Amino acid sequence: MSQGLGRFKPYPEYKDSGVEWLGKIPKHWRVGRLRSVASVRLSNVDKKFTEGELPVRLCNYINVYYNERLTKTIDFMKASATPDQVKRFSLRRGDVLITKDSESWTDIAIPSVVLEDLPDVLCGYHLAHIRPMQDHLDGPFLARTCSAIGPRDQFQIAANGITRYGLTRDSIRAAVFALPPIAEQQGIANLLDRKTFKIDTLIAKKERLIELLQEKRSALITHAVTKGLNPAASMKDSGDEFLGATPSHWLCVPLSRVTLSRCDGPFGSGLKSEHYRSSGVRVVRLQNIGTGEFVDTDHAYIEETHARELGDHSVLADDVLVAGLGDDSHPVGRACVAPPGIHPAMVKADCFRFRVDSRLVFPHFVARQLTATAVIAAGSLATGATRARMNLTATSQWRLALPPINEQAVIAKFVDAADAQCSAILDVIKRGINHLNEYRTALVSAAVTGKIDLRTEVA
Repeated sequence: MSQGLGRFKPYPEYKDSGVEWLGKIPKHWRVGRLRSVASVRLSNVDKKFTEGELPVRLCNYINVYYNERLTKTIDFMKASATPDQVKRFSLRRGDVLITKDSESWTDIAIPSVVLEDLPDVLCGYHLAHIRPMQDHLDGPFLARTCSAIGPRDQFQIAANGITRYGLTRDSIRAAVFALPPIAEQQGIANLLDRKTFKIDTLIAKKERLIELLQEKRSALITHAVTKGLNPAASMKDSGDEFLGATPSHWLCVPLSRVTLSRCDGPFGSGLKSEHYRSSGVRVVRLQNIGTGEFVDTDHAYIEETHARELGDHSVLADDVLVAGLGDDSHPVGRACVAPPGIHPAMVKADCFRFRVDSRLVFPHFVARQLTATAVIAAGSLATGATRARMNLTATSQWRLALPPINEQAVIAKFVDAADAQCSAILDVIKRGINHLNEYRTALVSAAVTGKIDLRTEVA
């Protein structure tokens, strides 16, 4: 049995389910369509307030997407509804809500089960409200089944649409499930709750470890490129709030002082996505400028004649590239170095190219220091409410703390090695998380389709 489930035993006897994707099921189980064991309603309750309607709370798409279980502790939004809507869509213990439409077909039929009566909370728009028939279908078991490989696939296949995918009421009601006796459904659901809780707890610990390692890596790099590698070095006030105290022999100068030439990408209609080709002049975009490294996974090109018409926005190997636009996940001011072999290339709008003087600075050191101080610098150099933006002139005045160039190279080499070591550790942890998630999915899928017998499992 795959995905590490070999320690679980199968049921003693099986029979053909008559459903190709389901295969054999335990002999005492049966197969049924959802309409035979539950009622299905598509909600028409939205977040608008209407005069004269009853005040309610609304369970929306986000509540379901991010919560496997729905309780009164969730922050449901305020709304209003008619008495008929309250009667039809208020939530009871055991109800299951699924996402009925989405921009991505992979987000179709994501389930959440209601764990307690919530009479003032209604199923909101973009959701389907499923109420299991007592003694025939257990809500927590149904929710687990909707998330399992096989049962969930039939929903995704049934979803119609081009830019947005959606399920009809009939397609939801027609879904096929393997149905053990109700007591066994409840036992499977309870045991899966306990086992997935342990898996989720372990995943959360690993995710916290990732956060701590990333914080440690950031602190190490920032210290190295702004304080140097010698803990005994005498320090002085740099006079710059971004840099603080720096080694006494370092110089503090604006980026423009060590730059031979600089440019931004072309603005306006001169360069659009419809101009992209499969070859030609490489276009460096924001997604290519990582935190200290060039991200070479996303390629775009334009014709050489078009590039010449746009003017000089060229990029050569060892140019320092700076992101002039950012958000919480991708800070404005992050920088990297253009890799060897990138020519012919150019920058797009909101991407800055600095061709630095290699007699004065080591490009990789400059990129690392800019990235390390980007979050602080953005507070003074950037503008914008939702997305921080810097202009080329302000970025040119960004002050650098520079040791002698040979020391810059040593620090950059140290930082690269430390970064690579941390990245390798992070990759191992992330692979572990992926394996746990795969095991979790496989365990749930095998349990609700009868491939493993959990009746005698000890929690």
